[in-house]
Amino acid sequence: MTAKAVKRAFKYRFYPSSAQAAELARTFGCVRLVYNMALAARTQAWTLRQERVNYNTTSALLTGWKKTDELAFLNDVSSVPLQQALRHLQVAFTNFFAKRARYPTFKSKKRSRRSAEYTTSAFRWRDGKLTLAKMAEPLNIVWSRPLPEGASPSTVTVSQDAAGRWFVSLLCDDVIEQTPASGVVGIDAGLDSLLTLSTGEKVTNPRHERCDRKALARAQHAMAKKEKGSANQARARLKVARVHARITDRRRDHLHKLTTRLVRENQTLVIEDLTVRNMVKTRSLARAISDAAWRQFRTMLEYKTDWHGRNLVVVDRWFPSSKLCSTCGALAERMPL
Repeated sequence: MTAKAVKRAFKYRFYPSSAQAAELARTFGCVRLVYNMALAARTQAWTLRQERVNYNTTSALLTGWKKTDELAFLNDVSSVPLQQALRHLQVAFTNFFAKRARYPTFKSKKRSRRSAEYTTSAFRWRDGKLTLAKMAEPLNIVWSRPLPEGASPSTVTVSQDAAGRWFVSLLCDDVIEQTPASGVVGIDAGLDSLLTLSTGEKVTNPRHERCDRKALARAQHAMAKKEKGSANQARARLKVARVHARITDRRRDHLHKLTTRLVRENQTLVIEDLTVRNMVKTRSLARAISDAAWRQFRTMLEYKTDWHGRNLVVVDRWFPSSKLCSTCGALAERMPL
């Protein structure tokens, strides 16, 4: 039995005090503002002067912004999340120039994810309690599962979802035990059955979105009747977000349990390379395909097979999907273990 050292994020829900919530809200707003201003500066530099602006230049710009009267409030929050926002923008441009992603877009106050990232200089981890910069008390975290023994977070990310829930993600060093396995399984994704395995097993599609479709429709209908921009509309929007969050949580939990079982039981897993982005363009199937979350399923398989020392074989798109389960065993056997 071998073990592999990995960087692993552990996500927990927490309940901030009113002072902590206000501080985090200010931080989220400043992070979004700095990101958008840096993106605008980089875009303008390229458009007008064909000049590429890097992280060091935007960091210098941030220093200048803090000295102005209009943006002096940036000094009221921790500087680390602001610097991390500039680093994230640098990564976004790197991916764009490498043709791995689209051109970075501005963060919206209503639609963008509210988050802030803290490195070790901006938080204190002591006796299992986490205290962020600019805060006097530790966060009230619900420890739903323990951290690895002796773990010390290297990065902390605080976020708030559309349903108003607060989360903290701690990036720690972990060791994954790689237990031996000998099975080979082919996996064919579908809609009637979420998965059809080469062993003959069919995994039922739970259709999480369909189960809550009536509740979602009622919440959306109620929100549509509220006056735009009113407090009643904000409360109605929160109810819609809570239904979406319940659907997402159940779907993610089901996929985690399913992928973990498949990875632990088999040494080699064979899947089809599905172009989900193109498939969801079919209007009659888009909702069902999105609910099945094939892309999320593949992402989980990719990092879990890497953690546990398994082989993930991706069959080309031209390969007939109807023959995948009957032939994937032979395909996998020809792959080096």
